[in-house]
Amino acid sequence: MKPVVVDLFCGCGGLSLGARNAGFKIGLSVDIDAVLTSSYKENHPGAHLRLMDVAALTGSDVRTVVGGRVDGIIGGPPCQGFSEIGVESPDDPRRLLLRHFFRLVAEVRPKFFLMENVRGLAFEKNRPELETALQLVAGRYTILGPLKLDAAAFGAATSRPRVFVIGFDSSCVDSFTAGDLEQWRRPAATVREAIADLQGATEEGVDSDGLDWWRYGSDISPSLYARRLRGTRRLFSGHRRIPHAPAIAERFAAVPQGGRDAVGRHARLDWNKQCPTIRAGTGPDRGSFQAVRPLHPVEPRVITVREAARLQGFPDRFVFHPTAWHSFRMIGNSVSPIVAERILKAIRSKMFDVPSLAAAE
Repeated sequence: MKPVVVDLFCGCGGLSLGARNAGFKIGLSVDIDAVLTSSYKENHPGAHLRLMDVAALTGSDVRTVVGGRVDGIIGGPPCQGFSEIGVESPDDPRRLLLRHFFRLVAEVRPKFFLMENVRGLAFEKNRPELETALQLVAGRYTILGPLKLDAAAFGAATSRPRVFVIGFDSSCVDSFTAGDLEQWRRPAATVREAIADLQGATEEGVDSDGLDWWRYGSDISPSLYARRLRGTRRLFSGHRRIPHAPAIAERFAAVPQGGRDAVGRHARLDWNKQCPTIRAGTGPDRGSFQAVRPLHPVEPRVITVREAARLQGFPDRFVFHPTAWHSFRMIGNSVSPIVAERILKAIRSKMFDVPSLAAAE
């Protein structure tokens, strides 16, 4: 029987996917944003998604929905209030959601928890808020972190450094340290390995939901990284190019790989390196600002939704939103499924009374 986790602030489900790939069952997923979770049920069949404010959720609610033991609580509380590139206002109400994550851990009492956030949460000016929140669970859990981990160090094709905090009940989980994560690290994939095979893809059409569907080209053989994300499906979605005015395309064409457009500040991807962190932009409640998207390594355009998803580590079967802006918000707000899977496999390998990874895969 698979151990059960609850995903708080689930978004489109990067952490959920990592947990499923690590051998967990998602017992409950919670988020307040109907747009960011619009494709969640399609990507996570059988999942119980609840659209609500996590601040209004109680431990009793969680146990009732799950209907049994909760082995882990995972989640990435909204990071905008702590982001090093944001305003970081101490009055931002989203900062309070960090405390509600740990409140629910204290009420539900799972065997472990995994919390992800931006690097700014570990900065000196924000650290007291994290420490205060951790006091809610300090008496019951051994706490590891905050750890600064980069998705690229675990095999992703994007440099995405984030802060993770792990807590475990020593009566249910064997003791482990940051050193135990070393065996789960992998060489970073390159941009070429992630997206080169998508060149030459041909559009098959648009479905009734507004999603554009594409067929793989045959000119470029997929790398091992790409083959794993392709799976067995013949079609994939979300590869429509963003139309640029001729003058803008000409300007983009002049930017060298690894360089940056002087006007829009778009970074051009280098085939042999990793993509910089993909930003989410803001929702309608925060002005609907679009994040600057990277440029394709050789084509005079920004990357497509599917290219961004590949770089982040999402499989091609994953669907997002018919609107590119919302899709990029989904991807930019997500935890890379690759790093999520590696960390959660490390945790799962230390859990007592849980089938071995070999038996579950």
